[in-house]
Amino acid sequence: MNIAFSPCPNDTFIFHDLVKGRLPGFEKVDVTYADIDKTNRWAAEKEGPEVMKISFAAFPYVADDYQLIQCGGALGRGCGPLLLTRDSEVSADWQSKTIAVPSDRSTAYMLFRLWQTQTYQEKKAKIVVLPFDEIMPAVQEGKVDAGLVIHEARFTYHKYGLEKMVDLGDWWEEDTGAPIPLGAIIARKDVDSDKLSAAIRTSLARAWENPEQTMDYVMEHAQEMSEEVAKSHIELYVNEFSMALGGKGRHAVESLLSRAAKEGLVPEVEWEKVWNFNYQSKV
Repeated sequence: MNIAFSPCPNDTFIFHDLVKGRLPGFEKVDVTYADIDKTNRWAAEKEGPEVMKISFAAFPYVADDYQLIQCGGALGRGCGPLLLTRDSEVSADWQSKTIAVPSDRSTAYMLFRLWQTQTYQEKKAKIVVLPFDEIMPAVQEGKVDAGLVIHEARFTYHKYGLEKMVDLGDWWEEDTGAPIPLGAIIARKDVDSDKLSAAIRTSLARAWENPEQTMDYVMEHAQEMSEEVAKSHIELYVNEFSMALGGKGRHAVESLLSRAAKEGLVPEVEWEKVWNFNYQSKV
C-alpha cells in the first residue's frame, strides 16, 4: 500500500505500527511525507498514493473519487487554528492587509473565511499561501500582516513575539457547539476500507498502549521540535475521533462543510452517499 501523510507527530504516532509493517496484510507500506497543501492538490488532480491525509476542507472537491475513512484523522476541541499578528489592530482594514495561510483548501482557511464573513461582512484580505513552518517568521519579519497557523505553532508562537488575534477553534466551538474537523484520511474507492480502518485502529491502539515505542519514529520526522512539544501535539490532536468519527464526528464534518457550501466556499456534498458508500458497494 502507498500512503501519504504529514510528518507531524499526530500522524506519525497514529500510523507507527502500520508503516513499520507490523500488521497483517500491510507488511509492505510505502510512505510519502507531505504537507497538507500537497496532498490536497494530489487528491484534486487524482494523483498521489491510494491513501492520503488531506484537509476536511478539500474533501468536497474529491468526494466523487475517494472514500472518507472514518478513523485516523484529526478532529477535536481546543485544537483549532490561530490567527496571529504583530499588531493587534491589523483587523481594522482587511482590504489592505495580507494574510498568510497554509493552504487555500484547508480547514484553517475555511474557518478563517467563515469567521471573517460573519465578523467583517464583505471585507476581504489578500491571501498568500506559504508552507506552515514559514508563516510565523513571515509575520515576525513584517512580510505579511497576519498569519493563520496550525499544529505545533499553538505552542510556539510566543517565541516569535506574536499576538493571538483570534482562536478560530474557540470561535467555531462557541458558534456551533461542535468539534473542529481538521484532517481526514481518504482512500481510492477500490481500497478495502474495512481492512484499512481495522489496521489504522490497531496501529493507534498499540501507540496508546505503549507510546514510548513510537517516539524515535515521531521525533525522526518532527521537524526540529522538542520531544515535549511533540508530545503536547499528540495529546491535542490524537483523541477518540482519531479512533472513530462516530455520530458526533460525522455531524461536525457535515456542519462545517455544509455551512461552507452555503457560503460558496466548497462544492456541496451528498452526505448519504459518503456515509453509506462502504455498505452500498458491498451489496
